[in-house]
Amino acid sequence: MPRFAANLSMMFNEVPFLDRFEAAGKAGFAAVEFLFPYDHPAEAVGERLKRNGLTQALFNLPPGNWDAGEKGFAALPARFDDLKKGLETALPYVKATGVKRVHLMAGIASRSDIKAVEQFYKSVAWTAEFFTPHDIDVVIEPINPRNVPGYFLNDFGFARDLIVELKIPNLKLQFDIYHCQIIHGDVTMRLREMMPITGHVQIASIPSRNEPDGEELNYPFLFAELDRLGYAGFVGCEYNPRGKTIDGLGWFKPYAGAKP
Repeated sequence: MPRFAANLSMMFNEVPFLDRFEAAGKAGFAAVEFLFPYDHPAEAVGERLKRNGLTQALFNLPPGNWDAGEKGFAALPARFDDLKKGLETALPYVKATGVKRVHLMAGIASRSDIKAVEQFYKSVAWTAEFFTPHDIDVVIEPINPRNVPGYFLNDFGFARDLIVELKIPNLKLQFDIYHCQIIHGDVTMRLREMMPITGHVQIASIPSRNEPDGEELNYPFLFAELDRLGYAGFVGCEYNPRGKTIDGLGWFKPYAGAKP
């Protein structure tokens, strides 16, 4: 049975961020993820997590000025120092939450720019090495160009080839089914191909990015496929509820209370 993590940046936003941990626990989630914790002290985030008996599945490394459109630095040669500072910024949150995987964002750049490609390889290797002593996996995620135009990492094949080429044990793929369907389609076959390098999975309906209960994909089939493939990681619920979060959790009832 898949182990689901509520995404607290998108779900339970009827209450302030730190109160969403309790809301997720009461709804039956045993794990959570979120985009960024950096607006709150690491100790406060860790305390809410522990108080509600939750496992931290994932969060993103600092992306720069998100409100100004920055989406990470990994493919930006001029921002390598900012990336390195971001790793230090994230470390207290890693320790406070006990998270075992973090997402490195690539940034806005062209894959036709050889310097951007070289920088991305360098940044990915640097970040994975930085977190190796902490027993943390680094995941990279292809993101579709409809949601984030100009994002450097917008192809699952490129991500796969990089991971296979670098052969870094703690470097994995973040397989967001929503993004894969928009970029490529043929989700099931790609899951089967890329499961050996996958460290985290995320879901949402396509095309609306709402609850995974309809539209283009048959999620009950995909959840069963994850079981068939032996996926033991978390499935992050990175979707925008249509209304109140609780009202849209009918799809989750068969899985509520699954142990992390």
